[in-house]
Amino acid sequence: MPDAHLLEQLAGLQILNQLLLSLALLVPMVLVARTAVAGTRYSPILIIVVFGLLMGYILQASQVSQPGLPQFSLLGLVSRTTIVALTVSFFIGGQELRKLLGGIKLDPDDMVTPSTEEVVLGTGRTQLIFIIRSFFLLIGIEALYRTLLGDDSGELGRFYPLIAYLGLIISVILIDHKARVANKRRYIVMGLIEVASIVAILLGSRSIALWVEPLIALPQIFFCMILASGLGALLYRWRFGPTIRALLFAGIPVVLAATFMIGGSRIGDAFAIEGINAILAYGFFGQMFWMFGGIALLMLLGRTAQARNLAPGMAGSLSHSGLTGACTAGDLGPISALRAPIMINVPFFGHIFVFTILAMSADRGALLLWPALLIVLIGISVTAWSLRTMSRANGNDAAEVKGLMQFSFGWQICAVFGSFVLLHLGGVSLGFGAMAASSGISHFGLFAATQGGMFGSDAAELIPFVFSMPFLVHPLVFFMFGQAMEKDGNMPRLPAFILAGLGLAGVLYALFVG
Repeated sequence: MPDAHLLEQLAGLQILNQLLLSLALLVPMVLVARTAVAGTRYSPILIIVVFGLLMGYILQASQVSQPGLPQFSLLGLVSRTTIVALTVSFFIGGQELRKLLGGIKLDPDDMVTPSTEEVVLGTGRTQLIFIIRSFFLLIGIEALYRTLLGDDSGELGRFYPLIAYLGLIISVILIDHKARVANKRRYIVMGLIEVASIVAILLGSRSIALWVEPLIALPQIFFCMILASGLGALLYRWRFGPTIRALLFAGIPVVLAATFMIGGSRIGDAFAIEGINAILAYGFFGQMFWMFGGIALLMLLGRTAQARNLAPGMAGSLSHSGLTGACTAGDLGPISALRAPIMINVPFFGHIFVFTILAMSADRGALLLWPALLIVLIGISVTAWSLRTMSRANGNDAAEVKGLMQFSFGWQICAVFGSFVLLHLGGVSLGFGAMAASSGISHFGLFAATQGGMFGSDAAELIPFVFSMPFLVHPLVFFMFGQAMEKDGNMPRLPAFILAGLGLAGVLYALFVG
C-alpha cells in the first residue's frame, strides 16, 4: 500500500504541474491567435474559437484527458472566472457612464506608456506581460475568493490558499520593465487595491444574492454588476493600475480559451444526448440571426454602418462575450473600446426583470410565457425608439452613445426573451432552453448563471460545450467586422442582410421543422 505521506507529496507536486500545464496551454493559444491576425484588422478571438475547440477535442481524442478535462482542474478553474473578468468591464462602464451623464472631461491617462517592442509577431512586450498576468490574476483572485468563503470542495479545494498566493504574488511582479511607468510604487499599490476591490465585490455580491434568495433567486453576476458599476461611478477619476489594465486587455480572451477547450473536449460525447442537436442548431443560427438581425436594423433604420456603433452596440445588446472581449482589447478601434463598457452595463440594469422571470420560471420548471411575451413587446418598443434616436444622430458622439444605450437595452430584452419564447414554443425544456439562449447570443450573464447552477446541474455541466459550439459562427462575425475595419469602419451591407435572413430561416427550421 502506498505511503500516505508520499501520496501527499505527489499531490502537492501535481498542483504545480497543473499550474505550468494550464499556463502552457492558454498563453500560447492567445499568442498564436494574435499572430494569425497580425497585420490585419481582425480580432484574435476569431482564432481562439477554432484553436480552443480543436485543442480540447485533441486532448480528449488522444486520451490525455476525459470529456470536460477533469485531469486539468486548474483549466476548469480559469473557465469559471468569467465573473472576475467582467467585474473590470462593469467598473469601467460605471466610470464612463458617470463621465457621460455628468459631462465630465478628464486629462488623458499617462500613467503607463507601453513598450512597442514586438516579442511575438502581433504582440508587444507589454501586451505579452498583460496576457501572462491575466492568467495569474484570474486564478489568484478566484482562489482567494473561494478561500475566504471557506470552500474546500473538489480536487483543488485544499490548494486554494496556495493557488491564491502564487497567482497574486506572481502577478504583482509581472511589470514590463521596458514600459514607462510614471510612478512605479504607486502603480503597484494601485494593482493591489484593485485586486482587493474585485474580491470585495465578489464577496459582497454573493452575500446579497444569498440574502435575497428566499425572495427571488437572482444570480450573483447581477449584484456584481451593480456593485462594480456603482464603484466605478463613484471613483470615476481612478487611473487604471496593472490589474485592471491586464484584465481589460486579456481577461476575457483567456477565459474564453479555457472555456472553448473544455467545450471542445465534450464534442464526441455530447452529440449522443437526446435533443442536443436542436439546441446546437439554435445556438448556431441564433448567433447569425440576433447578431446580424440587430446589425441590419441599425443599418436600415438607424442609418449607421460604422463599426464604432455596430461593435459596441451589438456587444452591449447581446452581452456578447466574444465581441465584448474584442472591443475592450482595442481590436475594433479606440472608440469601440471606450463605448463597449458603457453598453454592456446598460442592459444589466434590465436584468432585474430578466433574472426575476427566469428565476421564477426555474422554480416552476417551465417558462412563464405571458410575462416573457410582455417583456418582448417592451423590448420591441425600446428598440424602435433607439433606432429613431440613431437615425437622427448625424455623427454626433453624444447622440450616438444615447441611441446605442437605448438599443443595447431594447434589443437585449428582445434577444433574451425572444429566444426563450421561441424555444418554449418549439417544445424545448427550460434547462436546455437556457443553454440554447445563452449560446445563441453568446450572453455572458446567462452563461455565468447557467454555469452557476441556476437551471440545474445537467445544464451547468453541459454549458461549456453548448456555449462553445456556436462560436464557430464567429469567423463570420469577426470577418464582417474585420472587413468593416479594413474599409474605414464601414461594414458591408448586403452580406449582413443575407446572414440575418439565413439566421432567421435556420432558427425557424431548427425549432419547428427539423
